[in-house]
Amino acid sequence: MVTIVYWSGTGNTEAMAKEIEEAVKSAGAEVETLLFEDTSVDAVAGKDVVLLGCPAMGAEELEETIVEPFFVELEGKLSGKKIGLFGSYGWGTGEWMDNWKQRAENAGATVIGTAIVNETPDNAEECVALGKAAAQA
Repeated sequence: MVTIVYWSGTGNTEAMAKEIEEAVKSAGAEVETLLFEDTSVDAVAGKDVVLLGCPAMGAEELEETIVEPFFVELEGKLSGKKIGLFGSYGWGTGEWMDNWKQRAENAGATVIGTAIVNETPDNAEECVALGKAAAQA
């Protein structure tokens, strides 16, 4: 079972979550998709394969009122977990994703892949690749 948890401000990261969900299903795995606001850190920490999605905010950071506090609490429970990260951005170089990946790895997680797209995903290859990697993890 793959669990996708995301936050979306403009709908682009939500569109990515849907594309990734379809890729997971196409690869033959079960998937559940949730908003950060609709789940808990303990529920996410109990999953085998988790994909977390958040767009770049501000100066290439995670969304600060929901996602950042959630991830700070989750970091202590990531050791040995398989996770993937995804999100959209409209400026910058994707530095927020590199930083997020490093934080997850520093917490002991195995990052199975990342996907970033500029603005709207439109059947992005990155989303399909992350969904397939999650289904096989």
